[in-house]
Amino acid sequence: MDGPLKNLLVVDLTRVLVGPYCTMILSDLGARVIKIEAPEIGDDSRKFGPFIKDYSAYFMSLNRGKESIALNLKKDEDKKIFDKILSKADILVENFKPGTLEKWGYGWNEVSKKYPKLIYASASGFGQTGPLKELPAYDMVVQGMGGLMSVTGQPNSEPTRVGTSIGDITAGLFTAIGVNAALYDRQKTGKGMYIDVSMLDCQIAILENAIARYLAKNEIPKPMGSRHPSIAPFEAFKTSDSYIIIAAGNNKLFEKLCNILEISEVSSDPKFSDNSSRANNIDELKIILEKKLILKKTFEWVKIMEKEKLPCGPIFNIKEAVENPQVNARNMIVSAYHKVIGDFKLAGNPIKMSTYKDEESRGDIPDLDEHREKILKEFS
Repeated sequence: MDGPLKNLLVVDLTRVLVGPYCTMILSDLGARVIKIEAPEIGDDSRKFGPFIKDYSAYFMSLNRGKESIALNLKKDEDKKIFDKILSKADILVENFKPGTLEKWGYGWNEVSKKYPKLIYASASGFGQTGPLKELPAYDMVVQGMGGLMSVTGQPNSEPTRVGTSIGDITAGLFTAIGVNAALYDRQKTGKGMYIDVSMLDCQIAILENAIARYLAKNEIPKPMGSRHPSIAPFEAFKTSDSYIIIAAGNNKLFEKLCNILEISEVSSDPKFSDNSSRANNIDELKIILEKKLILKKTFEWVKIMEKEKLPCGPIFNIKEAVENPQVNARNMIVSAYHKVIGDFKLAGNPIKMSTYKDEESRGDIPDLDEHREKILKEFS
């Protein structure tokens, strides 16, 4: 891939999701990524479904465009190979349990002395400090401990996991952000740095309104379904055939909504004349709006509201989302190549840059240890 990180070498000591997601972003931005995997076993996610011809679609979606070599970092012979690769690397990303790489002689203190320009990023469940630092964590654990599940789902429902692995993905994103900031800092100082990202920290960081409500007003937010906690109307409403999302985030948009629904008098009603009033009377307002909205189908309303530039939309399933012309116009479904499967479709990179072409292909998907000979020859 061509991109702003071209000619940078990333050593990828990660597996499953949080780390591979980070290094996938770096690869999409042009970096070369050498994935170090456990011999015979490889990345755990190679065993995760769904499968195509016995190959994991889960693994392939996260590790396109990378190179693979299997090394056992407990063995001296493999350590020598790893050191040669590391000596040429710009970035090391790892997501082992804290302390693991120190046992193998590759903690930050040891590595930074040998390779002072190296940027070393660790993503873990709870970070490198604090009373929980040595505990393992998965996405579901930090979604629960980070408070996210407490504000997700319908009122009085059982605990509900967010429908994607947001605990892993946000940590992968924040790690990639940290790496790019460290690269800029290295241009000024000539030195690398250590980056410590905790999955739990990342869940706290994205709680926005919920954290603000608690810290400002000592209120503990609860699940509200699709409803926004402080903006109204801003949720899913019933139509004659399904639901429509309406996000009327200010008075002008609310007036526009009322005009579209032919209830212009509602916008001047003191109970609904400003956002605070609407939020305080949202149940009554929802009844009024849905009496009109159930008279037409979702896509009829979407067509009318889009014409008036009112923020709205249907609720798509994954098939509908992936096949949305807008998504395809933005090159968000791309392909990678596997020598057994052939072309494999996967999600693209949402970062579009004027200087670099957003390619429709993301390179090849590596088999375990596929690039051993090439890497050994290059780093001999």
